[in-house]
Amino acid sequence: MWLAKVKTHRLPVFRSKAKSIRYSIKGKWLLREVKSLNKKLLLADGTEFYGQAFGAMEDAFGQVIFVTSMTGYQELLTDPALLGYLVVMTYPLIGNYGINRDDYEALQPYLSGFIVREHAKDPCNFRMNKNLEDYLKKMKVPGLFGVDTRQLTRHIRQHGSMKAAILEAEVCKKEGLARIDEYCYENNPLALTSTKNIYQIPASGKRVVLIDYGTKSSIIRSFSDRGYHLTVVPYDTSAADVLELNPDAVVLAGGAGDPNHFTGAIENVKEMMGKVPLFGISMGQYLLALAAGAKVVPMKYGHHGSAPVKELASGKILMTAQNHHYSVCADSLTGTGLEITHISVNDHNVQGIRHTKAKALAVQFQPESSADGATVFTAFQQMLAD
Repeated sequence: MWLAKVKTHRLPVFRSKAKSIRYSIKGKWLLREVKSLNKKLLLADGTEFYGQAFGAMEDAFGQVIFVTSMTGYQELLTDPALLGYLVVMTYPLIGNYGINRDDYEALQPYLSGFIVREHAKDPCNFRMNKNLEDYLKKMKVPGLFGVDTRQLTRHIRQHGSMKAAILEAEVCKKEGLARIDEYCYENNPLALTSTKNIYQIPASGKRVVLIDYGTKSSIIRSFSDRGYHLTVVPYDTSAADVLELNPDAVVLAGGAGDPNHFTGAIENVKEMMGKVPLFGISMGQYLLALAAGAKVVPMKYGHHGSAPVKELASGKILMTAQNHHYSVCADSLTGTGLEITHISVNDHNVQGIRHTKAKALAVQFQPESSADGATVFTAFQQMLAD
């Protein structure tokens, strides 16, 4: 008798395309569980992961990636570099310290969707002013929880990052895949993430122009706290206009999208190289490498989270924060005048470069987000002093 009941309340294993079935004698509990799975993540290869919606209830499209950070979800939500991404958090519990007024990297979130195993509904922290779900609702960011993020991460590692969508659970796979195929990435992401106006942060130190390709507020604070007089300019400011400001250095920071498409920015960097010291961070490393004639290629699933980096000059291992989906091709550096200064310990990915003739250096990781990143600001200071 109970076997018939079990088959009536069977629960599919929503981890892959495999048509396996999981049974239990707790028929009523399983029936409630099935009803709660009202959304799904559909990948471009047809794999489906079912879960429950939280935050905004809208559908979402983007490129799915995973982030290995245990904390810092508020900074990730507002990082302009995540424009157009569906972000999967590998740590199982997210939102346990809520959302506060101090940890924003921008005034709005840029990612397309947020996927977690579990989110804290009743967080506790003396700084918080709202919980994660309330923030996602207010900012109209779709979320998905109850997903097997461990299996999802393994799938992305094996098959690579790809287009995906958060859809209603009852949407058929054929229809969902057609909608994913129609989705197009943003043509000009820098226009969405960069400042629209020039502004200054006065100080008594050296004058630095920061070209904003989608810069996090923590990067700006890092220069300001070190006493640099900052002038922040939009991404499309010409090299002539930047040089007219007579800066002691130019910082290239932040940004989302494929750097190979940003021909105007590459030409500007090429024009400034050798005329003023250049310091690239994240997107800035791509632009510096491309301006010198090197190649930048997409990675299988990117680096998003904490990772060890080796500083070649000293042999020291730095613990760094990373958030990038492209990589400078090491083999393409020959004849460009660039040399490698930092490499990833895990996969020997190029994490830092320096020009051997011009005053120009760059790093792929986020130097402002870890204590070890201070060595990079020291190198920048020494470059200006030489």
